[in-house]
Amino acid sequence: MSDPKSFPVLIFGAGAIGTYIGGSLALAGHPVTFIEQPAVVEELRKRGLRLDVSADRRRQVGGILTVEPAAFRCAPSVEQALAFGPFSVAIFAMKSFDTASALEAIQPCAARMPPILCLQNGVDNEPAIVAVLGADRVIAGTVTGSIGRRSAGDVILEKARGIGVAAGHPLSDQLAVWLDAAELHARLYPRAADMKWSKVIMNLPGSATSAILDMTIAEVYSHRGLYELERSASREALAVMAAQGIRPVDLPGTPVRALAMSSRLPAFLARPLLKRAVGGGRGGKMPSFHIDLHAGRKQSEVEFLHGAVVRYGEKLGVPTPVNRVLVDTLLAMVRSEIPIAEYAHRPDKLIQQVAQAQSRA
Repeated sequence: MSDPKSFPVLIFGAGAIGTYIGGSLALAGHPVTFIEQPAVVEELRKRGLRLDVSADRRRQVGGILTVEPAAFRCAPSVEQALAFGPFSVAIFAMKSFDTASALEAIQPCAARMPPILCLQNGVDNEPAIVAVLGADRVIAGTVTGSIGRRSAGDVILEKARGIGVAAGHPLSDQLAVWLDAAELHARLYPRAADMKWSKVIMNLPGSATSAILDMTIAEVYSHRGLYELERSASREALAVMAAQGIRPVDLPGTPVRALAMSSRLPAFLARPLLKRAVGGGRGGKMPSFHIDLHAGRKQSEVEFLHGAVVRYGEKLGVPTPVNRVLVDTLLAMVRSEIPIAEYAHRPDKLIQQVAQAQSRA
């Protein structure tokens, strides 16, 4: 495990993030095994991986990178994947709503599981992993790069940033070295909670509102009333962080502290900056909440992001009416309790609903 030339890694999920990270590690010469659905496993075994990393000018070799099927392994179950071990580390690279099923699959073979680097969004996944494997086998992490998935095993790096790794675990320092050597631009963070909550702050702006209203994030931040709604949601999240003694920190390639500070600036100063930083950086691309909703997926990570703000707010006595409206409304749409067309391009309807919730808080 201490040899940086031999870093066998088990990756849960070959979606956008899993493929990008696993493919990069495989290209660096590390043995990589993916766990995925049987249909995806079949595709990966046939076609291999394709990584478009043209956006990362820091890479020594950029452009389109291919990983042949012989350069990695994949399996449709934890039990079959572990047969390719032992592994130095496992990486959780799937959506947060898939954590429960992954942990259920892990339980029968928990004794053979290596430490898990959790790169998922939100702040609830690490505690769930600890409950199954113990605190000594969990390393908090975060991914700030924007990665798109074209098809199984075919991804594009849309915005090059990096990976955060919580310090303090016996494997943390070496893990950061391995990831950095694979050109994934890793950085250690002394306080896991600061890192994970800062990623929540990074993920919040415009995401739920965009999905609910079927508007781009640039359109959201161009609307004065929606801008104020977003600023209120961020202020609630920052208040929940402050109540826990957690502070915003800059993540790889992401000035989270400036984003947090902008929520306190006068609107005439902050709005143009946020419109460029949050909206302009995406162009017309929709956030994952919107993609999942309009693809008919009956789950949403909103409950792990805005929902975390609400849950911790309740525990700490911090009012979070704006985030609650966003969570409740989007989840109702995901569950088909509210038609998707109900709020489409109707910002005043959502603004009025938020104002009513704020008046009751």
